[in-house]
Parts: sequence; C-alpha cells; structure tokens
Amino acid sequence: MEEMGELGHLFMTVFLSAVSGIVVIPAITDVTMEALCPGVDECSLAIYLSGFQQAVIGLGTVVMMPLIGNLSDRYGRKALLTFPLTLSIIPLVTLAYSRSTEFFYAYYILRTLTAMLSEGSTNCLALAYVADNISESKRTSAFGILAGVGSSAFVFGTLAARFLSTAMAFQVAAALSMAAAVYMRVFLKDKLSETEHTLTKPILKQIVSHDDDGEQSCVLTNKVAFKAFPSVGDLISLLRTSVTFSQAAIVTFFNSLAEGGLQAAIMYYLKARFQFSKNQYADLMLIMGLAGMVSQLILMPLLAPFVAEQKLLSLGLLVGCANTVVLSVAWVDWVSFLLPFSSLISVPYATAVFTAVVVLVTPCLRSIASKQVGSSEQGKAQGCLSGIGSIGSIIAPLLFTPLTAMFLSEKPPFDFPGFSILCIGFMTMIAFIQSLMITADHRQIPTHKIDCGDCVEASSCDHLR
Repeated sequence: MEEMGELGHLFMTVFLSAVSGIVVIPAITDVTMEALCPGVDECSLAIYLSGFQQAVIGLGTVVMMPLIGNLSDRYGRKALLTFPLTLSIIPLVTLAYSRSTEFFYAYYILRTLTAMLSEGSTNCLALAYVADNISESKRTSAFGILAGVGSSAFVFGTLAARFLSTAMAFQVAAALSMAAAVYMRVFLKDKLSETEHTLTKPILKQIVSHDDDGEQSCVLTNKVAFKAFPSVGDLISLLRTSVTFSQAAIVTFFNSLAEGGLQAAIMYYLKARFQFSKNQYADLMLIMGLAGMVSQLILMPLLAPFVAEQKLLSLGLLVGCANTVVLSVAWVDWVSFLLPFSSLISVPYATAVFTAVVVLVTPCLRSIASKQVGSSEQGKAQGCLSGIGSIGSIIAPLLFTPLTAMFLSEKPPFDFPGFSILCIGFMTMIAFIQSLMITADHRQIPTHKIDCGDCVEASSCDHLR
C-alpha cells in the first residue's frame, strides 16, 4: 500500500490529462464539419484531412516514443513528462478561443505537429514511472490500476461532454490540461532525480571544486548533451537480447493492428447494419468504459497476485478474439436465437461487456516487458513497445478501411458485411497464439554501463541537497 501511495500524484496527473483529451472528442467532429463544410452532413475534405492527420501523427510517434522513453532513462520521468503535458495545452487553447475556419486550420496544424512529438508520451512515461516505484510482484496490479485511471477518465470525460457546450468543452479541456502540467511539476517526485548517480546522463551535472582554503564545494553545470538517441539498431538489439521481450513485442504489434482495425471499421459497420446514432455510440462507449474501469481497478488487483500475467494476457486476447467474431456475425438473424439477446441490436451492447476482460491485455504486456529490463532501461523498453504499437496503428486503417468499405458497399465480393471485423479477429488470434509461447522468464537485460567520467561522489554534495 505504501508503494501504491507514492503513485497517487502520477494517477491524478494521468487522470487530468486524459479527461482534457477525451472531453473534446464528441465535439471535434462537429467543429471540423462546421469549419470546412458548413451546412452539410457529409464532407470528404474533413474525412481526408482527418485520415492524413492520423497517419502523420502515427509516423511521428513511431520515432518519438522510443526516443522519449530513452531520454527519460537519462534525464528522469518528470523532466520528460513536462514535454507532452505542456505541448497538449497549445491546440486546446486555440479552439477554446475561437472555432472559426482560420482558427480551426491553426488548430489542425498545431495539433498535428504537437501530437507527432508527444502523442502517447504521457502513458509511456507513466508506465516507466510505475516500474521505477513498484516491485515486480506488485507491478501487474499497478499497471492495471494505471489503465483503470485511464478508463475512469474516459467515463468521466464522456459524461462531461454530454452536458457541456462545444465552446465550454474546449475551455474546460484547456484548463484541465494546464492543471495536469502544473500539478505534475508541483507534486510528482521523480525517483531518478532523487539520487543523481542513478542517472547515466544527468542534465545538471554536479562538479566538485576546491576553493583557496581547500574546502569542497559543488557547482551545477548545465549538461544537455543528447549523444545517445536510440537508433533502429539499438531497438533491434533490445528485441534480440530477450526472447520474452521480443515475444511481447510481437503480441503488441498484432494486438495494436487489431485494435486499430476495429477502431477504423466498427462505427461504419454498426451504422450500416444497425443504424447506430450518436447517442447509441455514446452509450456503447460508456458501457465499455465502465466495464474497463471496474475490471482494471477491482478485478485485476484481485487476480494478479494469484494468476500469472501470461495467463491473464492470453485470456484477454482469447476473449477479444471471441468478441470480434461474434460482432462480425451479429447481423445474421440466427445470432439472436443462439445467444440470449432480445434483438440483433442488443448484440453490440452485450459484447461490450467483454471489455472487462479485454482490457487486461495491455497492462499484462507492459508488466511482462518491464520485468525483462533493468531500472535504467524502463523508459527505453516502454517506448519501444509504444513505437511498435504505433506501427500497427498506422497499418490497420490502410488494411481494414478499404476492406470495410468493400463489404459494406452495394456490390460486395460476397454477402458478409462483417468480413473485415472477422479478419480483425484473426489478427487477435495470432496475438493469442503468440502469447501462449511467452514464458515466465523474468531475466533482466543487462543495462548500459554508466560512464564513470560523468559521475561524482554523491556524498560530497549531500549537504547541498
């Protein structure tokens, strides 16, 4: 409990930051349509611009996630957390001020640039921070609670968006984003920065000097020397050093491919087959958010001490596969007879409850990966997995959006509207099969040796701390 208590400020930071991003999601579509194509219900320009932005942001995160994770190993989580939390404020303030066409284009450019640099960084660094402060035996539960905080923010932000006007939503989001950055800087304690010798390349280097009387004194000099950016070779070396880590990376890729595909296809599928409206989408999102929140905050901490994380991972992937398979045939009349649903439209709502098990996947993956590296490599490991997941998220829309459009068109190759959803289920099945091969080996990858030329005796400056 004492270890968990140390993470309270991190959880609050993640909650505030997540709510600020979620509360504007329902409003951004209307803002985009009004700015680009006022007075119409369909706008190809908005679709293409959104797709282009998603692809560019994805490419940026592939490069930036490993880089930010690696730098956090050197300069501390708190210093690097300041980066995404501050950048996220800028686009929100732009639309909080005005939502005219000119300000929308300014927001679009700023959002694209800032997200390329910082999208997903907060979560990546939060995972590394948890690994720094929690012992291995409690790490799975802690990752689950962190994911539960995100689910709680999802539920809270979705509910808040229903009661806020569009203008107020962006103003509240901007205020919460600022509050997250300020709260983190004031209250969060960085374990890496508490003891300088744990940093392999501290930004502020302590140098011991001697005055005329022979007394020692410490001088802080700015040492910003980014000499070791992670290269592709570094990441490949990281993957090859541990079989378990490489297996977790493969599972991450196929799971992200499936999640990205489902995100790209499911709304169009539900609209075409069940005529879902905005309110029905919101209800579905709330069910999923509540199920995920209860599972991650209550179920996972109870199961983690008794059930191996590899088994929880496989269970989550298996249920996720079953979920997509059921959804892919939800339009068939006989489904309502085989399953205890009153009507076909009830199937998506009922399968949303499966989220309670599916959400176990990511915390288990992150926990498994964290146990394969040393304390000075947590940022690199989590950033590497985030980058691999981003690759899957980029590829998914390119694969499944055309497939979904093809089978929802008036002349599909054959009559199976949910075929793209079924293919997504196959991606999850591949991840499930790979997860069965993950062993319980918690061997740590040897960390990089610290350059003794950059170190000073901590005891010589204790009186200044």
